[in-house]
Amino acid sequence: MEIIKTIPDMQKRANELRNEGKRIGLVPTMGALHEGHISLFKIARPLCDVLITSIFVNPTQFGENEDLEIYPRDFEGDEKKCKSAGVDIIFYPSTDEMYPEGYTTFVEVKGLSEIMCGRTRPNHFRGVATVVAKLFNIVKPHLSVFGNKDYQQAVIIEKMVEDLNFDVEIIRAPIVRESDGLAMSSRNAYLKDDERRQALYIYRALKRAEEIIKGGERDIDVIIEEIRETIESNSDMKIDYIEIRDAGNLGELEVLEGEILISIACFVGEKTRLIDNITLRV
Repeated sequence: MEIIKTIPDMQKRANELRNEGKRIGLVPTMGALHEGHISLFKIARPLCDVLITSIFVNPTQFGENEDLEIYPRDFEGDEKKCKSAGVDIIFYPSTDEMYPEGYTTFVEVKGLSEIMCGRTRPNHFRGVATVVAKLFNIVKPHLSVFGNKDYQQAVIIEKMVEDLNFDVEIIRAPIVRESDGLAMSSRNAYLKDDERRQALYIYRALKRAEEIIKGGERDIDVIIEEIRETIESNSDMKIDYIEIRDAGNLGELEVLEGEILISIACFVGEKTRLIDNITLRV
């Protein structure tokens, strides 16, 4: 397994692989790898000749007073997991490598970036779109895999690829959960025992919504209130948002029908922000 740290070296290696006719797969990550990330590697591995992952804690997607400085980092552990998962190359740049002095260019997907998570994280998706666009230009993948836990992010990346004509196939991967239903996240490492117990009610609230929809409930306000009650009556979590939207384009729904996304973001403890979602066909 190769570890490449500079942009010129990564671009040179990508050009060599493409000239050899190799199909490149990319899984972008911020490290602190868990089984959710490993599932992305497993999806990408049979679809490409060379599997590359990037490990880069991207500062431009963190807002003021967010957890950039304490975001979990464990490159030694990540390296071992990558080897076990069959990753061929780790692209591991520094912040200065990705954003040198004088850097001023950003990519913004309007509309999709201002809703849901974008309301309370105003520059988050600008940072995500920018770093992913850069990674596509550096690694030059034929395909790239994104997890559905960050559902809004996946939709935004797909829109960016469409609008900017990137020649990259975007593949979605299902959410991977702990045995008790908690969606796997690097930020789960922050949770104390009681906070983790409370966090379980995010998924339980989603399942409660699914239950009442399957039982015939179609009033969006009623469903959102049921989700809110499930969370607030069983935890001290602060709800950031509860959204029910079109699963395809994240548009608002007047009538509950078709493929829908039910999405929740909550703050657990002092700063830990967790997101989760389910999709349903109504």
